[in-house]
Amino acid sequence: MEKKKPIKGKVILSGEIVCKTGLHIGASDTGLSIGGMDNPVIRDPLTKTPYIPGSSLKGKLRSLFERAKDMEFNKYGGNNIYRHECSNSECPVCRLFGASSGSGKNIPSRLQVRDAFLSEESLSKLSELDEGLPYTEWKAENSLDRITCAANPRPIERVPAGATFEFELVYTIEKDEDLKEDLNNLQAMLRLLEDDALGGGGSRGNGRVEIKIKDVLVRKIGHYIEGEDEIKVDLDGGDLGASVEKEYKG
Repeated sequence: MEKKKPIKGKVILSGEIVCKTGLHIGASDTGLSIGGMDNPVIRDPLTKTPYIPGSSLKGKLRSLFERAKDMEFNKYGGNNIYRHECSNSECPVCRLFGASSGSGKNIPSRLQVRDAFLSEESLSKLSELDEGLPYTEWKAENSLDRITCAANPRPIERVPAGATFEFELVYTIEKDEDLKEDLNNLQAMLRLLEDDALGGGGSRGNGRVEIKIKDVLVRKIGHYIEGEDEIKVDLDGGDLGASVEKEYKG
């Protein structure tokens, strides 16, 4: 187990998450009023606007990566949920997303995922909705009794299709030799997410998103200590890892 965790720099990816269908990332219904929505979305407690928690986005990306790599689900997380975590610092999943082995051999995550908030344009458009809910819509769903065929209506709250969230991902450069592979793995999972679903009810049409990377910045450690200029990477739809590596080593 390595005893050093250097910071050689940061790579900052920012862009947009565009909802192609309604998005539902659930919140606790504790304290729900009579007649209220029993499947609410999570909201900022101050502004009451819906947002995408960084933990939700990071967890989804990690889950997709574990499955794409066919990793062993060796750790029980409660509620019948299993995931992959190990103490191997060379594991592509654990070195990128982190791991808590429980034996003192923890691997801090190289990837930080910020909460994603609605863009100003989306806030303006959604504030004009007349759905009885601030910034969101109701979707009526039914579950059917397989014996009697009786319907059990269940309303769900969603952020409507067309809404845009602004996201930011920060990757810590620890090893030069891992930079290209880690970033290409991250880019691949963002692409895979577009053909999967974010949030709840993906099998029922919710959570289809488009990920648009708008800006990629490289800030070497000298940027923070000596005031060196940051480097803007021209991705232009290409290989994220190779593009960043070229600028970082150039």
